[in-house]
Parts: sequence; structure tokens; C-alpha cells
Amino acid sequence: MENLQKWRFTWEAQSHIPTLRLFLFDSRTNPSLQCRNLQVHVNLSQSLVLVSWSDDVAKTSLRVPIPRVLVDSESPVNFRAFDDHIEVKLILLLPVGHSLVSNLDSIFNSSGDAETAVSNSSKSLSVDSDIKSLISCGAVSFYCKNCKFNLTRSPLRNFAEMPSVNWREVADNWFGACCCSFGGISEKLVTRFANSYTCSKGVCLLSFATITVCKDDLVECNFSDLSKGQSHKTGPDLSCEPEFGESTLNSNPCNEKSSFGKLEDEEVGADVVCVVPEEESNIDRLYNLRLQSDSSGKDDLAKGCCAHHVSETHTENQKLGQTDVEWVEYLCPHCSTLLGAYPCGNGFAPVDGGVRLFKCYISTSLPVGGSEDLFRKYTLERMFSNQLLDFAKDELSYRTVVRDLITKVPVLQIVIVNTNSWSCTNYCLSTRSSGEAAPKLDLHPVIKVLFTESSSEKESEIRKMEDQIKKDLADEVFMLRPQIEDVVELLLSAKNILPPSCSSLQGLSLSSMHM
Repeated sequence: MENLQKWRFTWEAQSHIPTLRLFLFDSRTNPSLQCRNLQVHVNLSQSLVLVSWSDDVAKTSLRVPIPRVLVDSESPVNFRAFDDHIEVKLILLLPVGHSLVSNLDSIFNSSGDAETAVSNSSKSLSVDSDIKSLISCGAVSFYCKNCKFNLTRSPLRNFAEMPSVNWREVADNWFGACCCSFGGISEKLVTRFANSYTCSKGVCLLSFATITVCKDDLVECNFSDLSKGQSHKTGPDLSCEPEFGESTLNSNPCNEKSSFGKLEDEEVGADVVCVVPEEESNIDRLYNLRLQSDSSGKDDLAKGCCAHHVSETHTENQKLGQTDVEWVEYLCPHCSTLLGAYPCGNGFAPVDGGVRLFKCYISTSLPVGGSEDLFRKYTLERMFSNQLLDFAKDELSYRTVVRDLITKVPVLQIVIVNTNSWSCTNYCLSTRSSGEAAPKLDLHPVIKVLFTESSSEKESEIRKMEDQIKKDLADEVFMLRPQIEDVVELLLSAKNILPPSCSSLQGLSLSSMHM
């Protein structure tokens, strides 16, 4: 009997097509030549597909668990041997994306173990849901997922959503962009709205991918020490505060291409300086920095990043619009794991007093990932894939280019191929344990993507990718290099769940990401 651990299986289906495909493959077998007398039998009572063949040495049999789907027992089973894999097709009574199938899953989960029910009951990532859950807890502390270290001095009780960067555009649509329109009311609205969301002690601001916590609420936080060896100067082209999603690392309501305006606030009685966005910037659009170079050339004041609110008590920060901004990685004080980042200018502390913590790196309770952990569903992969879908939906762009935040060199290109796929993978079972029940499998929603990475920073490769970006009008995202490397590793790992002949298309690698 062969060592079956080398044989891998992957199930794939489309949301609206009643077909389930099985890929069986290993790295040393050519099924089209070596798998003679290929036979496939479906045992629905045991939720198994039995695959067997013979070669010059012996007979080989594989047991493959069937995921929880509605298979049509009266339809014939189609199978075929290719050069690098065996493909089996099953006909379903209903597509996996059908509402009835979802209702059956809910019934199964309600009768199953609690942990399975929890993991399947909250598949969507929502800022509104997070805020409601946090508020309902009354008081919440944040912990490092890696070492379980408590990051907050005391539990936080005040939670609010990060302001949208579209306020300027909306205000201009209503009142006009000219400074003479209604007395410049659009700029005043944006400024006052931003002022209401300052990074103040005891208040936590949430965006899709990050939470912004005031530096005074964090324990063991010496910013002069943290900035050593961690600062990343964004350079004069950086014209907004970033964060994952709307910008990789920040939560500034007034980001991206921006100019400073000095407005008088009649209610406060003080001069307020605020970054006013010139166009939509999406601060929270990826747990990465979604930034764009300022090509307007209107004035050098747009070459900076500042706090949402700069009042008379922060006069030193009023010059930030004329300086370069550095993004500093925020590491766990206990284990030095990357947790977030903050904007730094003319000093070591955050320019707006807030540190952006990525939800995928922190927990709201112990044990990490338990039923009480409100961020248990957040992973780098899910956050990235959800934001790719938002890009495609909001901007009708299915191509995204990820640039290094420091060098601004394009490192990764991703093209969305299919947003309605389901998949699961594992290794085949031995027939020796045929008396054992097959493990339960669940198909998980994924998006199929094509990707290519620039393995080097050679000028020729960079120029080639830049030309492709201009030609295909790709959306651009800026991320810290460690996060880009993690995304590439995820894509490469997911690429291996399919045989080589099915993992590339038009010169690009084909992979998938969980939603």
C-alpha cells in the first residue's frame, strides 16, 4: 500500500452552479499513465468517495470525505485522470450558495458543538456590529493575541466609529466646493465633524480593520524608545494618514490628498487647523495604507499628515502639514509582535495622540479566540479579501496593486477572478481505517484571484509592473512590508491546494483567499 499522506484532495464549488468538483493529486504520480482501471464509488451513507486503481506494483485505494452538501444520488458520477490529478464531479440537488442550504447549515450548527456554532454564526466583518458588541460589554480591555499581554491601563467604555473620509465630497455636493459657497460651510462642516473625533483618553475609535486607542490608555508605552528602528518615513508624497482599509494604519477622518485650511470655530472660539481631504481617500480600506501620491501640485502644505483636530493647545502640531510624516510600527511591549502603527512628525509621539491597532492582532478577552473574544473572526486573510471585494464593488476595479509603504515600489498584483467560490482541502484517508467514521467537512467561501509578486527590486521588473499598472488602471494599496510578506505567504499556500495544471492562468498564479 502506498503512503497516502502524499495524496491531497480539494473540493470546489460555485455558489450558483449545482456541481461539486474533487481534485486528487500528489507530486509523484501521473494519473493518466499510472492509474489504470480507475474506479470511483460514492458512499453517501458514510459521506465518502472511494477512488481506486491499479498499477504495475499494487492496487491503490483512497477514501475522501464529502463535505456537507446535498448530493443527487441518482445522477451519474463523472471522473477523469489527467497528467497531474484525478478529477471527480458530483451533481448537487441545490447549489452550495442556495438559501435552503444556508438554513440547513444553521440547523446543523445549532445541534452541534458550541464552538462550531460560534465560528459559523458570525461570518461577516462589520464595524457596526463590533461597536454594538463592545458597547454591550460595558468595559473592554485589549490583549496581544500572541502573548495575551494586557495592552490597556484600564478597561475602555466609550466606542465610536471612525469618521468617513467622504464627508468633504458629500458636503461639496450639497453646498459647493467654492470658499464663497454658503460662507465655506462645507469646510466648516468637515472641520467640526473631525473635531468631534479627536483621540482622547478613554475613547476608542473603530474602523473596518483597526481600532484607534489614545496613547495615554496604553501600558508601558515609551514612544521615544518605540520609534527607534521602527519609523518609516513616508516622504513628501504621502498626503494622508493611512490605515488598513481606509488606510492601513490610521483612523484620521481627514486623510489622503489634503490641504490645510485655517478656519475659525465660533463655538469654540479658537483657531482650528484640520486636514481637509480634496478627494475620497478611504482611510480604512485595508489594514494597509491606501495612499495616493499628490499630483495636484497646488501647494506644499498637502505633503503631510496631521491630527484630525489641532487646537490652540496643540500649536506645535500646526506645522505638521509642512513636514514629512513617519509611520512607526507599534509592537507589543511584552513580546515585540507587530500590533499596529501610528503617525509621527517632528517628534516621537503620535501626531494625533492615537495608536492604530489591527483587529487581527488583538483580542478583547481571554482566552484568545474564545467565544467572548469579539475580534476572534478577524484574520489578516479575511480582512484583506473583504477589502478587495469592497474595492471591486466601490470602484469597479478588479485589479489591485500593493506597494511597499517605505519604498513605494509595487510588490504584489492581485486580480479578482471569481467572488462566488467555495472550497475545502485536506489529505486523503487510508482504507485500513475503513471502519472509522469520516471526519465532517465544511465548504468555506473564498474568492479566486490571480497574483504575481515582484521577487526583486530590479529596475526592469519595477518598470514592467508600473507599465502594467498604468495599462490596466489598477487600484493601489500601501502596506508595511511584513504584512505584504504575510499576504504573499497566504497566497502561495492556497495556490498549493490545487494541482500545478490548475494553479496558473495567463502567466499569473491562481490562488484563493477565505472571506
